[in-house]
Amino acid sequence: MDLKEKIIDLLKQCYDPEIPVDLWSLGLIYNISIKDNQNKKSDVDIIMSLTTPGCSMGQQMADDIKSKVSSLDNIDNVAVSVTFDPPWQPEMMSNEARNKLGFDSSIAKTNETKIETKWE
Repeated sequence: MDLKEKIIDLLKQCYDPEIPVDLWSLGLIYNISIKDNQNKKSDVDIIMSLTTPGCSMGQQMADDIKSKVSSLDNIDNVAVSVTFDPPWQPEMMSNEARNKLGFDSSIAKTNETKIETKWE
């Protein structure tokens, strides 16, 4: 198992305290960047989002990620940053997460309403 897969496995153990689904399955992890450094260890940068900009648990979730990923061998530094670009949407969840939370697992990627028009 490579380092990125190990990190993803750890992210599946990090939960939003208000939602009983892990951050990875919620689609809150936008990017994982791994860079080797001079001391034969790796620096990890993780970009994540929150389900809402006003979420008061964001720092707690970022600290949990940092703590868990830092515990891996060969990890030197871990940075976790929060972004809202693009804003999180329920469509970003895995099908398993959607089912667990009672969302329709066939959510379309767009919510465009088709309007039928007739011109005279």
